[in-house]
Amino acid sequence: MAFVLFARAGYETYMRRDANDMEHAKGNKAASHATGTLERKAVPAEAGMRLDQYWAREMAERGASRERVKEWLQAGLARVDGVVVKKPGYRLEGFERVSLDAPDFSTEITPAPEPGELTVLHRDETLAVVVKPAGLTTHPAPTQPAGTLVNRLLHHFPELAPEVSAMHGERPGIVHRLDKDTSGLMLVALTEAARLALSQAFADRRVHKTYLALVHGRPKGDEAGPLGEDAGFIDLPMGRHPTLRTKMTVLRKGGREARTGWRRLWTDRLGRASLLAVDLHTGRTHQIRVHLAHLGHPLLGDPVYGPSQHARWLAEKGPLAQLATRQMLHAFRLAFEHPGRAEELVFRQDPPEDFMALLRALGTDCQRVVLTGAPLCGKSALLAALEAMPEGPPTFSADACVARLYAPGGDGAALLSRSLGRGVLGADGGVDKAGLLSLLRKTPGLRREVEDIVHPLVRHALDRFWAANAHAPLAVAEIPLYFEAGWQGRKGGEARRMADVVVGVRCPDDLRRGPLREGRALPSETLDALDSWQWPQERKLAACDMVVENAGTLAALEAQAGPLLKRLAALRGEREAAFAARMAALLDQTAEKGADVPCPGLPATQADDEDWWDEADG
Repeated sequence: MAFVLFARAGYETYMRRDANDMEHAKGNKAASHATGTLERKAVPAEAGMRLDQYWAREMAERGASRERVKEWLQAGLARVDGVVVKKPGYRLEGFERVSLDAPDFSTEITPAPEPGELTVLHRDETLAVVVKPAGLTTHPAPTQPAGTLVNRLLHHFPELAPEVSAMHGERPGIVHRLDKDTSGLMLVALTEAARLALSQAFADRRVHKTYLALVHGRPKGDEAGPLGEDAGFIDLPMGRHPTLRTKMTVLRKGGREARTGWRRLWTDRLGRASLLAVDLHTGRTHQIRVHLAHLGHPLLGDPVYGPSQHARWLAEKGPLAQLATRQMLHAFRLAFEHPGRAEELVFRQDPPEDFMALLRALGTDCQRVVLTGAPLCGKSALLAALEAMPEGPPTFSADACVARLYAPGGDGAALLSRSLGRGVLGADGGVDKAGLLSLLRKTPGLRREVEDIVHPLVRHALDRFWAANAHAPLAVAEIPLYFEAGWQGRKGGEARRMADVVVGVRCPDDLRRGPLREGRALPSETLDALDSWQWPQERKLAACDMVVENAGTLAALEAQAGPLLKRLAALRGEREAAFAARMAALLDQTAEKGADVPCPGLPATQADDEDWWDEADG
């Protein structure tokens, strides 16, 4: 029966600073680190075993890890039938005489304990599950000898000290790694026996890890394939970049097997970024980063594997650029069998605030509002009133846009004259609006031709307006023919909608055709023509999300601008709450199943072929 431990962000931060609370551990005796040449004779049952595996097994009681043994082999300290063998993957045939000149590693420098905050989700006598924050290196290296996760582990877990655990070197307790700028769950061995068992579990792919990744754009799988367009499986070998030695890359020849499954959980409505759940089926250095970049969708905040996308992201300025300060990758779920109790442990850690803040910013961007209504209903006046409010929203007027298009030198004037002849232009080279209106009334069939020319130009200008104000809380556009142009999209097709909220302005026909028409000196027949080209007022208002009443006076209409802004703000609050609930549901689902992308054809064990120490976030 599975034992499930879900640990969300906000759980108790475990700050153990009293090194004396493990007095019982001090009585344990460290393993012998005797040195000198070790000689053995392989037996037939060991045929096919890797040489590094063989010596790691033989040296286990002396506290030597397989990684340490590999280093010895690569240094030329191993012989097979008297011949130096430096290849850790050398396969034994049985009956060989093997030897290893094991150096004394008992005097190796062990990292010093350092205080520092450490969130511990689980601890027992053999292992711990901790949360590594972004920006913290996993273990010491020549370029960073201190200030690492290992230093904090030695402070919080004194039983990791080499004289107690028999784990020497720079990586006591470490059985896998996360990149410095990757956050999330890490499994730590507290005893040498646990380290060996967990290392073997990683090598056998019996430890299951799911990551959350924010990537550029919207990845698409094979729509006709078994996983559909919202999931995919990447099976591309990897290795060191041939010229940039600090980078990894996909290698068609000579690379090591690397397999990654991904599932798209969510994409922002502008298609700028997507949230993915990612399962690692192998563990190559930078595997996730390399595979997703090869797919064309590198991680947000990763200038190494997505330099061009990262540069464009920063060039956009605004709050989103400031939020992607690191590679947006988080080790979210960890599942494994306890090495001493034969029970499954499952842990979950929700992403840290920087990850969630960027996700929220993507999910709750500008509220796009369209004002529409019948001719002379007062929508232009309401737009001006909204713009004039303190901290009023940015605004767009389709009528003003058309006026610019029809002006001398405008794109609309050029295209209409090319299609309808220069007779539609006035003496100044701009469109003769009265003449064009008269032509359309005489030849109704031309209206569709004119709309096919003008509407795409207005739509392009509106797209640019929304994009320019994507970081504003609210932007308002007045679009008289919003519904008639088909910009609302089909029901349920939210991605095709040009607006989040459509506000209609209702004005009684007697006011529109009386005082308001007369005040504009608009002939009755002209208003009749404009009305005939639009939906009836009540049909249009029925399709709107909310309606503002125009009683006929400018002051009364302007007075409704403030209440309208409050209603829109309330809708933004509801949208933010709905987004938060949706994200919580997606995380719950991912915590249960991971990315849920099966690995085709992967053997049950890869211990003979895989190097568990490559296990790094990707």
